[in-house]
Amino acid sequence: MLAELKALLADPALQDCDPPPAVDYRLFFDGNADEESLAPNQWGYGRPPMAELYARFAQIAQRPEVERVLVGLHYDWDDPLFADGFPPAENVHIFTTASAAEAEAWIGGLEADGVIEGWPYGKPCNAPEPSAGYAVLSVCWD
Repeated sequence: MLAELKALLADPALQDCDPPPAVDYRLFFDGNADEESLAPNQWGYGRPPMAELYARFAQIAQRPEVERVLVGLHYDWDDPLFADGFPPAENVHIFTTASAAEAEAWIGGLEADGVIEGWPYGKPCNAPEPSAGYAVLSVCWD
């Protein structure tokens, strides 16, 4: 999936995207063993490995009250330092009809700082709108 992710991020329209782009969770997590690419400050301090994060967000994505799961990239996502690997990410966005309190229960054990309503840094330029009745909840790490 890294090749697909890189192809998507090569779109010139995303180069000046502010806030940074968001990508489908499968593109970010599938094949990603770079433990520093999401919540690096919690890696080694209780945050599960990337494979477990992927499995958990895949379970969340399958819930009937969830429309979509996206990963919001970090502001440094396009730094040449990350040219050969997965870009760093900042948070995970869940389009859902569930409440933030319900979503908090879904992320137990991920060492996240919590779930907030909306986009923490504003809507990424490439993010779709949630369907009617759905809202954006964001899982955040420091």
